[in-house]
Amino acid sequence: MKTDREQVREYYNSTAKQEWERIDHRPEFLLTCRFLDRMIAPGDRVLDIGGGPGRYSIHLAGRGCRVTLLDLAEENVRLAEEHAKEAGVEIRAAAADALSAGSALRERGYLPDGGFDAVLLMGPLYHLLEEEEREEAVREALSLLKPGGLLCASFILTTADLHFRMKYPDNAPILTENPSELDFRAALLRGESWSGDGFTRAHFSDVCDIEPFMARFPLDPVVCFGQEGIMGPCEETIMKRRPEEIEEWLRFSETISMRREYWGFAEHLMFIGRKRG
Repeated sequence: MKTDREQVREYYNSTAKQEWERIDHRPEFLLTCRFLDRMIAPGDRVLDIGGGPGRYSIHLAGRGCRVTLLDLAEENVRLAEEHAKEAGVEIRAAAADALSAGSALRERGYLPDGGFDAVLLMGPLYHLLEEEEREEAVREALSLLKPGGLLCASFILTTADLHFRMKYPDNAPILTENPSELDFRAALLRGESWSGDGFTRAHFSDVCDIEPFMARFPLDPVVCFGQEGIMGPCEETIMKRRPEEIEEWLRFSETISMRREYWGFAEHLMFIGRKRG
């Protein structure tokens, strides 16, 4: 199944504002930032491939990182630049495909000598439908990363569909005759990854497939964690609680999110590895 880049571009051009708001004060963003903040230092050169409207780029720039954002959707890039200006931070941003990130950076003079200290790949791996494309995206990201630098790659999990149905049963009932949804569900029950029609055409990863996939590349694993911790199915309820309760859930989830047996409670999983060489 070939990736329809134009469909992905149109989807995010039409939903850039919603995507900016989607992760505002969500466990996914808050927990991921805790991990990134421990591993990426102020002053580091960071490349955010598929960075959307810039939530993570702006957060890291606010900590003193030198950030470059690339995204397929022009509206995401425009919004990232706008919000960075509002936040009083500087980022460089451009519209580009994840598979040609290096060319886009070189054309604009954005590629630092020696490569980036960290590369975020937090979207392309669940919009590239063919395994060969996902491998190419990782290789491209690694080519822009300095030896010893960090690659932070995100995957959307097959369990994300179940979480969505639990949270919004009126909009996404569990009873369905939709052939695509039934095919997805059958793959989930078999413990397989799946590509097809979701919120857009997307690749959903089984948790057991992610580490073997990343083992193909010259990376030493640092950490792998569920980006929502254990809060995926109930995050909206939890985030309405008192601040001290929310903080306790985040603190607890931060630790438990690294344990494989709890990854299914998350909707996204991040693999962080250090480039050999």
